[in-house]
Amino acid sequence: MFSIEELTAFIVEAKSKTYIGDGGALPANRPGSRDVGHQRGAWRYLDSYFGGTDFAGQEAVWHDGKPRWAMNYFGRITRPDLIDARRAGAVIKAALQTMYHEKRHFLGGMEYQHAYGCNIDSSRGGTKHFSGREVIFVDGEEAYELDYRGGLIFP
Repeated sequence: MFSIEELTAFIVEAKSKTYIGDGGALPANRPGSRDVGHQRGAWRYLDSYFGGTDFAGQEAVWHDGKPRWAMNYFGRITRPDLIDARRAGAVIKAALQTMYHEKRHFLGGMEYQHAYGCNIDSSRGGTKHFSGREVIFVDGEEAYELDYRGGLIFP
């Protein structure tokens, strides 16, 4: 078995080494998907998503070969006149890097100011069960949104 603290630490590690670290590229599991993953010992992580400017995906964690945790998400640029995919990605990566490396968690509760916009990530719950929303404001206007939810998986 594992503790919530072990699971949370692995999720932060995996997210840091894949999307944020530009690593872990895998062959597509489904036609048209982009997949990144990370594995350490009994732990395995997979993030599989579709799209670019507007996108949807799911992250999952297995322990000893059994699915134990998952999160789904949908994000989109709502104001392409204020931000493009490259700039939104830069804001998100910088904000998440700060969250993972400095705060050692992966759920909201933070505001990050970047040259391209202000990223605000808010959530409720914890690793066991949560939901949240991430937005980027540019010049006081919401230009990007992402909704996410997830938690433990029980057989």
